[in-house]
Amino acid sequence: MTSLRRATTLAATLVGTLAALLAPATARADQAGCPTVTTAPVDTEQARLRDPRTAAFTERSGLDSFVHRFPAALCTAGDAEQAEQLVDAWGQALWQAGVDRSQGRRAHGELPARDDRPLYWTRLAMTVQLAQWQPGFEIDRAGLRARFEDASRGLDDGFSGRPGVRRIFVSGFDPFGLDTEPRRANPSGAAVLELHGRRITLADGSTAEIRAVVLPVRYGDFDEGIVERAFGPHLTPGRQAADLITSISQGYPGLFTLEAWAGRARSADPATDNTGTLSGGTREHPATAPGLGDGPEFIRTTLPTDTMTAVQQPYPVLLNTSVTEIPEGGASPVDREDGPTPGSRAVAGGGGGYLSNEVAYRSNRLRLDLAPDLPGGHLHTPVLTGLPADRDRLTSPEFERNEAAISGQVRAILHAAHL
Repeated sequence: MTSLRRATTLAATLVGTLAALLAPATARADQAGCPTVTTAPVDTEQARLRDPRTAAFTERSGLDSFVHRFPAALCTAGDAEQAEQLVDAWGQALWQAGVDRSQGRRAHGELPARDDRPLYWTRLAMTVQLAQWQPGFEIDRAGLRARFEDASRGLDDGFSGRPGVRRIFVSGFDPFGLDTEPRRANPSGAAVLELHGRRITLADGSTAEIRAVVLPVRYGDFDEGIVERAFGPHLTPGRQAADLITSISQGYPGLFTLEAWAGRARSADPATDNTGTLSGGTREHPATAPGLGDGPEFIRTTLPTDTMTAVQQPYPVLLNTSVTEIPEGGASPVDREDGPTPGSRAVAGGGGGYLSNEVAYRSNRLRLDLAPDLPGGHLHTPVLTGLPADRDRLTSPEFERNEAAISGQVRAILHAAHL
């Protein structure tokens, strides 16, 4: 079911969901005659919840009511259709709570409001609870998780459609690299949560509304079309059509880059995604992602890069024209600073051969099909630094200052766009 077709059922179910979140604590699911199992298998990403610091992001952020009440709420579903409506509504409620928390409309506990990590770890904990639920009727467990993931990542939340307001659609990412540092955040996720639903005045004087999604760092979700589901409704004519799209991810230390080129290939191995999965492609042997439609080897950005790179504080903003390719007739990869050559095969775009590059390629391949004149591209943020040396501490003043600076400059870069 698409985000627009879910709206009617979500509106009704969300009322009950929010009421449940405001009510006194309910009974445990197993005490209410709704059995759960603690032996449900977990994937590599979910297994990181065993680290007590990950639970602290939920408990100390004001989002703990979701994990405390979700199991009992699941037990109110009487059949598979009600289960679908329920996970849609709870996913939507979690997304809105994450946005409200980021934008200061919800209590944010001990952790900074704009921190993206509480939403990530709370969502993940709820997917484990969903896996442990044992209803007395048949369910499509994978389908329910997919619905919950989409809703809790903003895919069900569209533009207001108000006349005279331009529309900017952006995507960020979950934290990643969590095996070596589970406290990591992703400034792209933090930035888009802070921007979602806001209006800004653009450099040309027009008003624009920003809508956002936060994407998973998982190859499998990309294979199953999450990028196309997220961007597709905003690349077709109508009240949800965007005037500009850009994907955003964490990139290089100390600077922003606008990527001139997105490449078709995956080539990041041995780097894994958040579930420990390899892409299947390396620098020497790039691979094409499953389910990727026809398209060119490289796609050039159509963002207004001249005005967007004029924003040079507090970090420099550069246009990155580099790519890695296998030249036509060649067999080995070649790095080029000035873009691809005719007939070459993509190895990596300016953003590499990982999911940052792939979200740029997928969204802009779809843009070429549906709205070729629309501005679109990819923005890399600086690496977010400043985590405290004490590994039991989750934040620090330096970390929070850096996160605020990156989020503020993302907004300034979008403000500089001429549509």
